[in-house]
Amino acid sequence: MTSHLRLNAVYWGLTALCLMKHKDALDREQLIDFVMSCWDEKAGAFGAHPRHDAHMLPTLSGIQILIIHDALDRLDKERVISFILSLQSPSGSFSGDRFGETDTRFCYCAVSALSLLGALDRLDINKTVEYIRKCKNFDGGYGSDVGGESHASQVFTCVGALAILNRLDEVDSETLAWWLSERQLPNGGLNGRPEKLEDVSHFFAGTWVESYLSSGAHSLPQIPLIYVRADKLCIVN
Repeated sequence: MTSHLRLNAVYWGLTALCLMKHKDALDREQLIDFVMSCWDEKAGAFGAHPRHDAHMLPTLSGIQILIIHDALDRLDKERVISFILSLQSPSGSFSGDRFGETDTRFCYCAVSALSLLGALDRLDINKTVEYIRKCKNFDGGYGSDVGGESHASQVFTCVGALAILNRLDEVDSETLAWWLSERQLPNGGLNGRPEKLEDVSHFFAGTWVESYLSSGAHSLPQIPLIYVRADKLCIVN
């Protein structure tokens, strides 16, 4: 039941171990062998599990795992770059795979992967930024597509992509900070959109963007991290 997320889950687990300084808890060679077993030779990218079709999400995770373990030499970079670029439409959006579903998550995955592979110069950056701009809403947030409801996950992916592309001038930081603050519930957790329960994935997305906007590590006006109640963040169940 989890095979469609397997390679992504391996990346999440590995990064958690790295943060805890236990990177070697997972055998390096076995991990790399599993990553490469997810390679879709026909498409030239990674699927989520052996014998799965290539998709943008596990492709980014596969690249990230190989970089963490200094094994990017195992990758056919040119084929992966071609796979990613082939999924961009004339509108600037990216599909996740050959079947055509579009989502701003895939824009982030494409931008992040190309950046890691040193191939951002081959991306039509203006077209990509223009599409992300169209997905911005009046509340400062971003949706999964043009006209889509603002969602914390999409905020993370769109702001992340714009940060990599050095185009944070597109972000309405004050309005977005307000919208993100509204995601915090009385128990301290953050939801992804109005009238939903808290969730750790949206907690991560929301606090990352708030922290980045407040860090001064960009050319935007610095936003104080007073929008989210930091004293409540540690009591999420």
